[in-house]
Amino acid sequence: MSPLTNFSPALSELNHRHVASSTSTNSELIAALQDGTLDAATVHVLTAETQSAGRGQHGRSWQSPRGNVYLSLYHPVHMPVSGLLSLIIGLELAKMPVIQTVNEQLQAQGLTPIGVKWANDLGFYQSQASHHSELAHSAPDGSALDSAISLQRTLPFQKLAGILIEPVTKSGKLVGVVLGIGLNVKAAPTLTAQTSEGMSYQAISLQDIHELLHPEVAAATSLPDLQTLYQQMSKALMAAMIRFEHLAIEKPTGHTYYLDGFFAAVCSDGCASRSAFTCYPRL
Repeated sequence: MSPLTNFSPALSELNHRHVASSTSTNSELIAALQDGTLDAATVHVLTAETQSAGRGQHGRSWQSPRGNVYLSLYHPVHMPVSGLLSLIIGLELAKMPVIQTVNEQLQAQGLTPIGVKWANDLGFYQSQASHHSELAHSAPDGSALDSAISLQRTLPFQKLAGILIEPVTKSGKLVGVVLGIGLNVKAAPTLTAQTSEGMSYQAISLQDIHELLHPEVAAATSLPDLQTLYQQMSKALMAAMIRFEHLAIEKPTGHTYYLDGFFAAVCSDGCASRSAFTCYPRL
């Protein structure tokens, strides 16, 4: 078994701290690292039951109702952080046991599985599978892929989790990176046209997906508790960091990625397909 997939740290080994409420787990963790409260040379995990000022990509807010996972993991880094780290994290999160189990159940019913939207969201495009089937039979040769990509641009993305990666500096020097994950478990945020983070997707929770299953399947299964999800997510994030540090994904200039090598290394053990938007795990 690969040492990357075999790596399973206990939360206690990752200096895990849980709080009932945080303004933002990313912000709180970064502040503690920068003021010296936490040792920047070791890994730290902060989880919260809710956030009063959760943050998403591009300065957007992240609604944080109770019942969901709000987790930030700090990891020291020894190399520049590239944008592909977010994609690696997404692929590792998609391989968590909870997602694997749900995907097996969804695919058994012919429903679209959860995958990674390039490059930092976890979820799926609504009714994508059926539309792809139609395209495969109706599109002319060579145009099916273009039609599928165009379709993905218009279908609403059902967002289950988001990733926020932020560098940590001390005295102007990069010392590490904070990986923030928000996973909708029991409650999907209510998004409106006035809610900045809801302009390009619809929110969905694991509970919502669980309710899509056949009644007998749903009755026989249950979602993991938050502590179990903290463990699964921390393992996924640690595996992503180890994989990122081992992959030769940048040339010395830091501007060009070895995409073929990246997908060969990361997707060979679970990624069935890739496009400019989505990479779904093969179960």
